[in-house]
Amino acid sequence: MDFRGSDTIAGPERADLLPDSATMAVKVVIVGGFGVGKTTLVGSVSEIRPLTTEETMTQAGADVDDIAGVERKTETTVAMDFGRISITDELVLYVFGTPGQERFWFLWNGLFEGALGAVVLVDTRRLEVSFDVIGRLEDRCVPFVVAVNSFPESPGYPTEELRAALDLPAEVPIVACDARSRESSRDVLLTLMRYLYGLSAAAAR
Repeated sequence: MDFRGSDTIAGPERADLLPDSATMAVKVVIVGGFGVGKTTLVGSVSEIRPLTTEETMTQAGADVDDIAGVERKTETTVAMDFGRISITDELVLYVFGTPGQERFWFLWNGLFEGALGAVVLVDTRRLEVSFDVIGRLEDRCVPFVVAVNSFPESPGYPTEELRAALDLPAEVPIVACDARSRESSRDVLLTLMRYLYGLSAAAAR
């Protein structure tokens, strides 16, 4: 059979293949309200081409989506974001970003399947959009850390004020983050891994 001139399906690029040295994979999830920077974080930290499901926002969603504070946003995640980062030669993190709009939260059930923990990304200009997100994680008993994403207009608050505003237990880490920076986003994931390790070690005692 002659396939010359026909379209062919390309496989993954070499850079996207899982390293041969990888022996363990862990799934974590990035959550947060609409427009807090989840897609940006996944894209900045991923060592492979990130998978995104962003679609252009239309007038059809105007009556159901709260865009207060992010009026200039023109695209939104409608299913998930996906990336991968190697923590060590052996340990690989699969990073999934959730949709921020409440009407897409039904997708969380599948995205959280098998996840060890989560990062809650917050914007101090709109802390209220994080309340329901954190509540859902607590209801699911999913361990999480909070990353405060920096925006040019974001007011700064002491950590303990943020902890009180978000009603977080003393043991939940709160870290500063610039979702545009690979190094900063990587440090957030490392904070989550250390927190999960600490919880595991405490449970084993």
